[in-house]
Amino acid sequence: MGVPYVVSSGDAVSPFLRAFHPRVGLAASVYERALYRLSAGFIGWSPYLVGRALHLGAPRGMTAAHFSLGRAQVGARETIRAELGIPPDAIVIGIAGRLLVDSRHGYCYGLELIRALRRTDRADLRVLIVGDGDGLPTLTSLAGNELGRRVLLTGGVQRERVPDYLAAMDIGALSQSTDLVGALRYTTKLPEYLAAGLPVVAGEIPAAYDLDTGWLWRLPGDAPWVEEHIAALAQLMESVSLEAIATKKAQVPRELELFNSELQQQRVCAFVRETVARAKRQR
Repeated sequence: MGVPYVVSSGDAVSPFLRAFHPRVGLAASVYERALYRLSAGFIGWSPYLVGRALHLGAPRGMTAAHFSLGRAQVGARETIRAELGIPPDAIVIGIAGRLLVDSRHGYCYGLELIRALRRTDRADLRVLIVGDGDGLPTLTSLAGNELGRRVLLTGGVQRERVPDYLAAMDIGALSQSTDLVGALRYTTKLPEYLAAGLPVVAGEIPAAYDLDTGWLWRLPGDAPWVEEHIAALAQLMESVSLEAIATKKAQVPRELELFNSELQQQRVCAFVRETVARAKRQR
């Protein structure tokens, strides 16, 4: 209707919709191209999404990659571990997020962690999954007799307490596929993991190369639900030591400039102002 607008997205729209609703793939592709081409600009969750939007016709673009919403309370690691019955010297690999089932693949966050853990015999290993959603019953069933022992499911927790639960972990899982849905993302988990000082285990997505300064484990496999990835994750769980974790942890940047909230706000404000000014000049 002639009103200039800016699009902001954290996903490649048509591949995302196609993954959940294959029949709407063509319509979604046409819609996405029109959405970008007719816009005044695009603000993307990652530079990969910005590049894609420019390729599809957006006239301008910038990245706003999210930021951490808080840090853990003093003593949170010991407090949460005591609440959950985790020994001080146990190795905890975990994830926090909405546990929603992808009906196409039968996957939700944390599924690969439980499957990998059940292939190990380590008594000092724990998987901690923080969150709620329709995938929680699936994870509960998959955990079997490990539930409450080596597999810990907290259910939903208050948002302000999430950093405390992250502080109880030793490794954070970044579960993304290498297709156009997962590969182009920075998940909201990443800045939270960095704020908690957590080294990360991830797949072979672009971010796992671009941001790595020694604090990541990259595992093979096209998606977290495939056998290749789960087997590699199980091998890591079986062999990783506290010393190896400490080495990775020492390389974790507590905050990358990319995830700085004040800088992002300044850049987004500048982008919007200049986009509006450009739109006015073109009228």
